[in-house]
Amino acid sequence: MRSRARVERVVERAIGACALTSVAAVVMVFVFIGREAAGALDDAELVGKLFRRTAETGTFVWQPVEPAAAFGVVPLLVGSLKITLGAMLFAAPIGIAAALGASEVLGTRARRVVTPVIEMLAGVPSVVLGLVASTLVAPFFQAALRSTYAASALLASVTLSVAVAPIVFAVALDGLLAVPGELREASYALGARRFQTAIHVALPSAAPALVAALTLGFGRAVGETMIVLMTSGNAAVTDLAPTSGARTVTATIAAELGETPRGSSHWHVLFVLGLALVTFTLVLDTTGYAVARAVARRRHSSVGSSGDAPARIAEAA
Repeated sequence: MRSRARVERVVERAIGACALTSVAAVVMVFVFIGREAAGALDDAELVGKLFRRTAETGTFVWQPVEPAAAFGVVPLLVGSLKITLGAMLFAAPIGIAAALGASEVLGTRARRVVTPVIEMLAGVPSVVLGLVASTLVAPFFQAALRSTYAASALLASVTLSVAVAPIVFAVALDGLLAVPGELREASYALGARRFQTAIHVALPSAAPALVAALTLGFGRAVGETMIVLMTSGNAAVTDLAPTSGARTVTATIAAELGETPRGSSHWHVLFVLGLALVTFTLVLDTTGYAVARAVARRRHSSVGSSGDAPARIAEAA
């Protein structure tokens, strides 16, 4: 018994050390990026250029070439938002629908075959997806849309959705499979069909997992680099049309940091973008976690206190 207790203490300490290491790594990333970004944040004139229109064109311009460098980050933010929302527009319904089909329609044997195949898409290197999209899919999009350029924000969104959908699928499927079978059986007993049970019983019961799935998918889309770098056209414009080009924050950092003189204004601005990206991801994950917990608590209190679960199941019938 004593040896077993010692082993358990060692394991507990090892797990605690791993957790502290993860926290320390996140803190060190923030410290490093924040230190490099301070060179731009301490310069009021440089900070003003980030959201200032140029006098020559009256538009926001990202053209970090000295001596008349323009560091307008608005086109980069617009490009990131346009491609990310476009990717989620495709990935969210596809991922949730696939998870719903796998949990409510497929049998256990079929699910064991289909689920790993879909999840394998998440392991495909993003550079491979970008290569396939830029060489095979881009000409088709250009011909179908009669566009001047093959690369576009739409192409980047569609390609990015292929990488995001498996993540949404995996998390949503775990939540749907965790729904108690008694709820489904009660729904069927009241005369509800399988589709009605899936929509009115399984989906609402798995709402916290769906929120987590969408949050993780959105964070994955925001942080993607290679796919958007190879398929978006890298045009720093504020045009919201999906067929136009776009340039994201991540693609800008990846394309320019290696050729930027260390300590220059351009260098510090790129770290400001990195700091904003890391902060946004942290806020997004924290908010998603809080929303998922709030939804779970509300559903638990609703079922436990009011006893309205039979009424909701009856509505499905």
